Amino acid sequence: MKRGGRTVAELAVVACVDYNPTRVREALEELLTRIGGLDWVHPGMRVGIKANLVAAMSPERAATTHPVLIDALAGMLLERGAVPVVGDSPGGLFNAPFLNRVYAASGMQSTRAELNRDFSTREISLPEGRVCKSACVTGWLLDCDGIINFAKLKSHGMMGLSAAAKNLFGSIPGTMKPEYHFRYPNPADFAGMLVDLDEYWKPSLHLVDAVLAMEGNGPTAGTPRAVGYLVGGFNPHKIDLLCAGLVGLDPGTVPTLRAARERGLCPERAEELEIAGDWKAFVTPGFVTISQRNGLQFQNVMGGGKRGALFSRFLSRHIAARPGVEKQACVGCRKCQEICPAKAIVMKNRRPVIDRRACIRCFCCQEFCPKGAMKVRRPPLARLLER
Repeated sequence: MKRGGRTVAELAVVACVDYNPTRVREALEELLTRIGGLDWVHPGMRVGIKANLVAAMSPERAATTHPVLIDALAGMLLERGAVPVVGDSPGGLFNAPFLNRVYAASGMQSTRAELNRDFSTREISLPEGRVCKSACVTGWLLDCDGIINFAKLKSHGMMGLSAAAKNLFGSIPGTMKPEYHFRYPNPADFAGMLVDLDEYWKPSLHLVDAVLAMEGNGPTAGTPRAVGYLVGGFNPHKIDLLCAGLVGLDPGTVPTLRAARERGLCPERAEELEIAGDWKAFVTPGFVTISQRNGLQFQNVMGGGKRGALFSRFLSRHIAARPGVEKQACVGCRKCQEICPAKAIVMKNRRPVIDRRACIRCFCCQEFCPKGAMKVRRPPLARLLER
């Protein structure tokens, strides 16, 4: 592809084995050289770095974009005369006291980027959106001259994968996130809403921190896994398709990839992508993912019509992943009950009980449980079909 008058790759993956500042700078320079990543930056530009700052968690827990990477990118932007601003709106209040705790815990205060202090929200129209036609978003991103989406590679309870596409859900104010889960309870609709947001914002660049990724019970309570690379490009869905291939996740089980593929925004397989270098050399064997089957449709098996619809609903109910509590790890803090947009959780004997008829399987309880006591459970029928 042509960018800035020269031929560059649309995607690249480069090695970065740890967060040593010198190695990080070298890896970022190599990555951006391969894709022409900062050719669009000019003096005086205000560039928003949309990091993944999902919670007030230390970098070692692999839930947030690492501050050394943010600092290196900020330095490169400063050298071009731009003003880098880092921010996000994690689940919770979108105000200074809450974000200050997140900035401090995640190490963002140690970077050369300006910390976002604009906590305004605005209504936007998405006339080309297929699922979401309007949204309330964080105002600071609207005032940037360019946006760099710097995501973290993690497994995800609802979407299967958290990388470039999912990261822009952080443009929705934290206290409104449960409302969007309730508005789009079906994983396919929620994924469509995310793709609509991606298409609205159209960041100038997407980067993924996969130096230390998160596997298992992600996106906040999983296990850090050193995988040792950075990914970059200009299409979030192609990046996610590559990331799925790198961690051995079937792209057909990632709702955002299905939604993007239906719109012609990415191909079906990572092998069809234009990637600089041998990406298969970076594949991480045994990476623990959360495989989703919620979006499979089975109507045609029964010849369509009412029988097909009933069969599809039956299988969806009996093979879809769902949240479940690990009682030994639960401390009865009630966070899951407070965050649940469907009000499907009640506390009995200081332990959460989920009303399965009311549960919309948004996995907010699993994402925000401070003790990781909420797990993604796959029913026996789902495990049988997998085999």
